[in-house]
Amino acid sequence: MFNPWNALFILAVQTSDSAAEAVPAATSDMADAGGSGLAIIALLLLKVVLILGLPLLLGSVIARMLNLKDHAGRIGVSLLALSIGVAPLALNMIRGTPLDKTLKLGIDLAGGTNLVYEVQKVDGKRVNDAVMDNMVGAVIIRINPSGQEEITVRQVGADRIEVIVPGKDPATVDEIKRRIVRLGTLEFYIPAHETADSAIVQRGRALSPGTTELVDGGGNVIAKWLPAFLKNNEPQFLERSDVVRRTVKDLRSTGTGGEEEYETEEYLMLVDPEEQRVSGQFLTSASTSIDQQNGGQVVLFRFDQQGAYRFGQLTGRYRPRDGQPDRGLAIVLDGRVQSAPTIRETITSNGSISGNFTAAEARELTDVLNAGALEVPINPKPLSEATIDPTLGEDVRNKGIQAIMIAAASVVGFMLLYYRSAGLIAIVCLVMNLVLVLSTMMLIEATFTLPGLAGLVLTIGMAVDANVLIFERIREEQRRKASLRMSIRNGFSKAFSTIIDANLTTLLTAVILFTIGTDQVRGFAVTLFIGIVMSMFTALFVSRTIFEIAEMKGWIKKLSMFSFVGETDWDFVGKRTVAAVLSVLLIAGGLGVFFTRGTNNYDIDFTGGTMVTFQLTESAEPDEVRNILATQFDDNFTVERLTLAGETPDESGIHFRLRTAETDSKATEDSELSAEERVSRKVNAAFETADDMKLRKVSMTFTDVEPVVIEEDDDSLEAGRNRRFNGGRVSDVTFSGEVPLGTISDNLAVAFSELGPSEESRYQDASSLFGIDGLKGSGTEMAARGVRKYEQVRIRTLDVVSAEDLEAALTSMQTRLDASPLFDEVNTFASAIASEMKQSAIMAVIVSLLAIVGYIWFRFQRITFGLAAVVALTHDVLIVLGMVALASWASGNPVGQAMMLTDFRINLPMVAAFLTIVGYSLNDTIVVFDRIREVRGKNPDLNAEIVNTSLNQTLSRTLLTSLTTFIVVMILYVIGGEGIHGFAFCLTLGVLVGTYSSVYVASPVLIWLMNRNTSQTA
Repeated sequence: MFNPWNALFILAVQTSDSAAEAVPAATSDMADAGGSGLAIIALLLLKVVLILGLPLLLGSVIARMLNLKDHAGRIGVSLLALSIGVAPLALNMIRGTPLDKTLKLGIDLAGGTNLVYEVQKVDGKRVNDAVMDNMVGAVIIRINPSGQEEITVRQVGADRIEVIVPGKDPATVDEIKRRIVRLGTLEFYIPAHETADSAIVQRGRALSPGTTELVDGGGNVIAKWLPAFLKNNEPQFLERSDVVRRTVKDLRSTGTGGEEEYETEEYLMLVDPEEQRVSGQFLTSASTSIDQQNGGQVVLFRFDQQGAYRFGQLTGRYRPRDGQPDRGLAIVLDGRVQSAPTIRETITSNGSISGNFTAAEARELTDVLNAGALEVPINPKPLSEATIDPTLGEDVRNKGIQAIMIAAASVVGFMLLYYRSAGLIAIVCLVMNLVLVLSTMMLIEATFTLPGLAGLVLTIGMAVDANVLIFERIREEQRRKASLRMSIRNGFSKAFSTIIDANLTTLLTAVILFTIGTDQVRGFAVTLFIGIVMSMFTALFVSRTIFEIAEMKGWIKKLSMFSFVGETDWDFVGKRTVAAVLSVLLIAGGLGVFFTRGTNNYDIDFTGGTMVTFQLTESAEPDEVRNILATQFDDNFTVERLTLAGETPDESGIHFRLRTAETDSKATEDSELSAEERVSRKVNAAFETADDMKLRKVSMTFTDVEPVVIEEDDDSLEAGRNRRFNGGRVSDVTFSGEVPLGTISDNLAVAFSELGPSEESRYQDASSLFGIDGLKGSGTEMAARGVRKYEQVRIRTLDVVSAEDLEAALTSMQTRLDASPLFDEVNTFASAIASEMKQSAIMAVIVSLLAIVGYIWFRFQRITFGLAAVVALTHDVLIVLGMVALASWASGNPVGQAMMLTDFRINLPMVAAFLTIVGYSLNDTIVVFDRIREVRGKNPDLNAEIVNTSLNQTLSRTLLTSLTTFIVVMILYVIGGEGIHGFAFCLTLGVLVGTYSSVYVASPVLIWLMNRNTSQTA
């Protein structure tokens, strides 16, 4: 459960860095005496007092002013919760940080990629947790060496690594994918020494700032300047006093997609001939250990046979000798000097690096070394890949926010009209609930996903549920002519246990969802869990505090509520036979269609396959697109049209999503191609033969190749950055539309690598041969979202690339773009991982039902209550499952289109919807069961009269909560967007079916079980 003290502590830690930045003037003069640290602590303590002490003090003051001293604690705790909720939002507003930048967004809202790689099995190498920890650390160093990018790398399962890259377009991620599986650029050098290498040092110092390599008379590189390593986007300067250094200016990422100039150091390194150099390609492993002499941390590493020989030769030449200075061994990762420990002896196959390392620093250095040689290889083809363009993610985000605002406004309007003054209190609690949910998500750095936004919308509906239950209890007390004060007290007391029971069972499903779900589903589970906890706190504690104060002060003299149900005396149990027949027909008909559809019921999450989103040049109907694609794909594919918010009439109907059974594991004659590449070729081939429909592609032209000439006296930043291309080649490239920088870089690198066998070894690291400058486009504007797109760029190459080769590469790139569609979204799942997900989903439903049986058994002291509830929940899941199949079958006709039905495919978000239905339906059922227990009292029998009385007494609450939740989920269904359309469809049906089953299924089954149990006992 949410703990405000823990949240306060997290908030204090989170804001301590900003506190340090906020008082530079106050701390600078005190730095020598340690005043900087004291100022930070003082400011931090001030924030703690303001956030923690001020609300409690204010609560006491307000209680005294109202002459309600007994309520000082309740007022103070309520204000404290509000303070903790508002503090993160207020701090970010003060900093000028917009809300969408404050929250951590998933790839479905921010764009980006989710990749799952499998570690390959190697004979004799056991893949255990220790090995996987090393692999995760190595991948992090490879793809996020500065630590500045918001990239998540974690182990999933026993032998898989998940990489989540938010905010990047599909093409930009290609470079990250290559870095994950390729060998890291790990090198070892000897730093030049001021006296021992005086001649080289003198010549090195004479080089201009933009020139880094020193060559001899034969043109061989004998020394070069290398920059300092970046950690958390800051250069980590070497502490050695004997290295030769110079201060230079460089560019680094701002963390928002842009770049900024900063000052750093470069170190002069001696360069051996190629046949003597030592690099990460010879490294087999690295690990941490304890120095037996002083107990400190050391890093152990091992080379293969060739690496051992080369490393022995290198360290042997520079081992300690009398009269000679100690020499360092520079460890260089991706062209930056990470550290330079002292060489103590000749090292061959095994070596150690010692220093004043902490355990964390030793582990980090181990990760650096392992980045050069993965302990076990990674399969270069991801088991699953989900990529969404940031533009598409922004559209999804806007629709989700719009759905939240409309849903909240609808609920607010309904509560005010129906419950009036009580509704106003409910709205205050609802606003506080949303603020607490958002702030808690920020404090724990939880990821907001599209299903998470849906969970927030659902929280709005379910938060009202507790208030409705309380208000209806108060209404009952007023009908019994109880005083207002007693009605409020009894209403909250009688609703307390029911609210706790109903919400705790939903919490169980949220925990199970978090355990089995993907990153997106976990976002929903976290939001749902936090929302339920906050709903209970605001409804049971804050709402009661406001009610009691308002009544005691005379602000509320009478609770006037609208009623459209009133007192009823309907015979619900008498209709059980008709209800049973109806349920059987619905289940049988739905499941009949479900089993007839077979694998067509499942999305690629559960079958394996590939999903891509593409654009056409003109508007088209889904059936037309489907007929064209049918010429290249078999029957097992689907096409749906996407509608983006803010589309102009010219843009409407051009975005389409294709799902197909193509997987990387599928045996084809083109098995060397990835599933994405095969799908790309088939889509392109299908539309090439279409006369009246064309894919949106990007064509390019380029200028004549010219030499790069940078004057020696040009000291501009651009000249310094591009000086390494002096003597190389340059060409300006123009595209027919904006293209992501990653797409340009990726296609050009591929073009260089395909120039032919004679150039294979020369251009094998093609991405290092060129640089790209944006000339025209929205690159600067889009940088805040991590995307840089341009219509025109300038490409420069190193002097090793001839003019002919650059022209050939550009021509090849031109041909490639002409033949390839640009996918806004890519999602691939291997069959193996899809099968595991299906099993996990089934297990999640089963475990949820078992957990519910156990909890209800415990609370009601009879297993029959739990079994009756599970029968109703199973009934709900089966009906919704069948209705999904029927809706998919009917989606192609005009009636289905009018009802916004599409070819729904069951995926993990829909499994989350099924479990939410279980929780919601159980909420209703527990309310009825709780009233049955109350009406039954000590009566050993359970008959139709008791059940009918209970159902009639709770009917108003049942219909009202169903109505408010139905309004919310219908809004999700209509305007929530394609990403959660199936999810919202399941919830919409679930609300209706869950309400029906609570009345006509759970209660009759309970009567049958109770009487059957009684007769058997007799």
